[in-house]
Amino acid sequence: MNNPYPNDNKRYQTINYYFRNKYHQKVAKIPLNAGFTCPNRDGFKGTGGCTFCSSMGSGDSILCFDDSLQKQYQEGLKRMQNKWPDCIGFAYFQSYSNTYAPLPILKKIYDPFFKDSDIPGVSIATRADCLNDEIIDYLNQQDKEVWLELGLQSVHESTMERCNRKHSTQIVFDWLDKLKDTNIKTCVHIINGLPGEAKQDMLETVKQIAKHPVDAIKIHMLHLIEGTQMAKEYEKEPFHILTLEEYVDIVVDQLELLPQEVIIERLTGDGIAKDLIEPKWTIKKTIVTNEIDKLMVKRNTWQGKHV
Repeated sequence: MNNPYPNDNKRYQTINYYFRNKYHQKVAKIPLNAGFTCPNRDGFKGTGGCTFCSSMGSGDSILCFDDSLQKQYQEGLKRMQNKWPDCIGFAYFQSYSNTYAPLPILKKIYDPFFKDSDIPGVSIATRADCLNDEIIDYLNQQDKEVWLELGLQSVHESTMERCNRKHSTQIVFDWLDKLKDTNIKTCVHIINGLPGEAKQDMLETVKQIAKHPVDAIKIHMLHLIEGTQMAKEYEKEPFHILTLEEYVDIVVDQLELLPQEVIIERLTGDGIAKDLIEPKWTIKKTIVTNEIDKLMVKRNTWQGKHV
């Protein structure tokens, strides 16, 4: 195999490879909590959120979430620069649904980051049902790199009904197709190991994503987090939790099905160790990614092999 990513020593295209080629230095995403909620929490569509989502709206790693956004960003950048002194920061609006507000409110939140010449780009995590043409026009007018991260999790409606997602798979794909005609880049999140899903179901999710114009993907392992609805359901009626070996096997198969131009932003997620019920093997992320690398070498395979 001729490795298409020679300066990253991986058999898939990492976000690090993409950023280093574009900005010629280390780029770190700085997670931020802008105080949004979600239509699936405030009663507009539902309450309680998706059953796997923590009370922090998946922003559990943000240490100073009560501070102003500027302070959150500066503190986060400082932490990253302790690791990588030359790194620059992408503003990453991570918690909850970060387009779930009228446009004037969004502008007040985002304009300072769009206008800051030290920040090369802004990444916004949201739900596909919290987008509209007005918001897209605003984001598309910016003169720096803008990403939208959309939580799909699974293409299977029965799975997502059980998880209380409260919107269809199709709305995600509709927005991906529309966004391809803009300057906005897209990242889709999926979760492996959701209750009731077999390996073939997880592979089908990736096959369907590969049919649409998507710039990046984040692959997560299901985390059962203390206090979530899914953790309570698991306590009453346990379902199968993927082993490390099963997860690695599935991810390698998924990578083979993704076109080489799709950036792989994540191959496993972050769960706060003290709140994580299962699976404990996800706590050490480097072990997971190393096992994926080793299996790809063993199989002599690479991203996009079966596209």
